[in-house]
Amino acid sequence: MGVAAPWTERTRAKISLVRAGAPAYTRALQMKHFLKETDFSRDELPALFALARELKRTRGTPEAPTPLAGQTWAMIFSKSSTRTRVSFEVGIHELGGNPLFLNRNDIQLGRGETIADTERVLSRFVHGLVVRTFDHSEVQQLADVGDIPVINALTDLLHPCQIFADLFTLAERWGPAARRSDAASGGGDLVGSLRGRKIAFVGDRGCNVANSWILGANLCGMKISLAGPPGFDAAPEFDALLAREGFAGAYEFTTDPYEAVRDADVVYTDVWVSMGKEEETAERIRVMTPFAVTPQLFAAAKPDAYFMHCLPAHAGEEVTQEVLDNPRSIIFDEAENRLHMQKAILATLAAAKG
Repeated sequence: MGVAAPWTERTRAKISLVRAGAPAYTRALQMKHFLKETDFSRDELPALFALARELKRTRGTPEAPTPLAGQTWAMIFSKSSTRTRVSFEVGIHELGGNPLFLNRNDIQLGRGETIADTERVLSRFVHGLVVRTFDHSEVQQLADVGDIPVINALTDLLHPCQIFADLFTLAERWGPAARRSDAASGGGDLVGSLRGRKIAFVGDRGCNVANSWILGANLCGMKISLAGPPGFDAAPEFDALLAREGFAGAYEFTTDPYEAVRDADVVYTDVWVSMGKEEETAERIRVMTPFAVTPQLFAAAKPDAYFMHCLPAHAGEEVTQEVLDNPRSIIFDEAENRLHMQKAILATLAAAKG
């Protein structure tokens, strides 16, 4: 992978992602970080989705581009991970770059070095950062201080890479397959296919995935309804963010899961006990048991609705094994698409940096 693979004219025409000069859609990009869904505008989404599909199509072929050739991207993880770590390491490698995994306790952050100083040092060594941590303010500080792209690989507030992969997974199914021959226009159809669809999120309404889905759904013109027990509302920090992004109150919340999933195109859930909440396990299971996604609850959505879960799933808690095994469960497709969408995000930010 050290030598960039030759590109066919077809690939060049579709995404024009050459290191000598960024393509039109990246030249127009005004951001260089991906900390939240709205760091991509509605107008930028079609090109991003088109690129994700093209990278998926060309994976492992001579056409596969290597826009990160000669680059090293550091991955700072304060939380353990399966899908996020593997998909980013593989993705950076397949784009021609070198992934450098840094456990928080392996670097000076674990011994009290400031976030600002860590970022200033790493900016001298690497070409970008992928950060998975607890406090969202940490990724914001890294982005504010340094001069290299920062990608939010999960914080307690948001999980934007997951939601973009989920949106891409749905768009693959709802977008017109007949136009796949033109990635540029097909990308627009991919994003357009999401508009007006309804997603129901059931369970811990205050978790990072639920927060990110509210942002992602509104960004793509989808409707979102959430159901969970009383007291599991959004953190004030997220409500403030939602207001700043112009989406204040742009979701429905109910304590009736059947009301939430009525007419839904997608039923989504996440674990009830997120990392850092283990001491609340017994109480969370008690109050959230009525919000488990059972075959009966799933049947209350549209007949062709999909079931999604960001994984890992705890069968018998937030979802039954029957639903996980349902033919309309697309949990492993969305897991795979973490790789393709994150490669598109990495390539886009690298090109925008110039």
